[in-house]
Amino acid sequence: MSPDTDTARRLREGMARGVLSFPLTSFREDGSLDPDGFRAHVADRLAAAPGALFPACGTGEFHALDEDEYRRVVEIAVGEAAGRVPVVAGVGYGWAQAVRFARQAEDAGADALLVLPHYLVAAPQEGLVAQLEQLAARTRLPLVVYQRGQVDYSLAAFRRLTRIPSVIGLKDGHSDLDRLQRLTLAAPEGFLFFNGAATAEVQARAYAAVGVSAYSSAVHAFAPEIANAFFAALRDGDDGTVDKLLRAFYVPFVELRDRAPGYAVSLVKAAARLRGRPVGPVRAPLTDPSAADLADLRTLLAAGLDLVGAAL
Repeated sequence: MSPDTDTARRLREGMARGVLSFPLTSFREDGSLDPDGFRAHVADRLAAAPGALFPACGTGEFHALDEDEYRRVVEIAVGEAAGRVPVVAGVGYGWAQAVRFARQAEDAGADALLVLPHYLVAAPQEGLVAQLEQLAARTRLPLVVYQRGQVDYSLAAFRRLTRIPSVIGLKDGHSDLDRLQRLTLAAPEGFLFFNGAATAEVQARAYAAVGVSAYSSAVHAFAPEIANAFFAALRDGDDGTVDKLLRAFYVPFVELRDRAPGYAVSLVKAAARLRGRPVGPVRAPLTDPSAADLADLRTLLAAGLDLVGAAL
């Protein structure tokens, strides 16, 4: 069995038993990396039984890390995971810089890479595929590609990227379910799909209806009790619990998240701090929530935890 096939198998098994966890990167108050805080945060995530661990991705502020910090973050995640779940590290920017991060991830022991949308420029479909071909040719790690923002694969481009041997999956953040259904039908057997919509639980049922049941959970980074309760209810067809959690927690959280740019990360970090987790502030250009928004977050978080019988 090839490494790519083995990683895909482990990811598929993990997707069936738990959410995909995207840990926060811990910083000290002066903005420097906090390795001990990150190690404790990752240990907490692993104790909450995720299907896989995705360090140094969007929620982990990949955009704000230099190469040395990135390698340290991935090393810690790999060390804490100790083979229990796959570790998929984020890479991004243009392919040349993505390769530099990919090599750091290889050396740190990551199992695979999540290819984040490239930086700044719009690109034709041919270029989007060429970007992946250039990266795939320069790393031994399997790739999961992330379509979001300026990256949106046509059906023809998708068919081409699935022929790149090391591309094992696609994470979707566009929520165009008609397009996504066409991609799933065109995919080779065993190809992996992930729901990567912001606060993915809100759209989890819709994604599952087109065959994409796995999803990333930012909520798992601060309230795994809520994230796991939702996952179990969705898996078990408990629509009453799903609706209750959506109505009382997830939809209000999205409304709070939409108050300011960057809150998709800033609120998650703030919520983790409210629970005493050593994750620190966000790095610029992100900003921490306002005092008023933080108060609303505290109230919402307490209500969500109360729903699942957990304490703030």
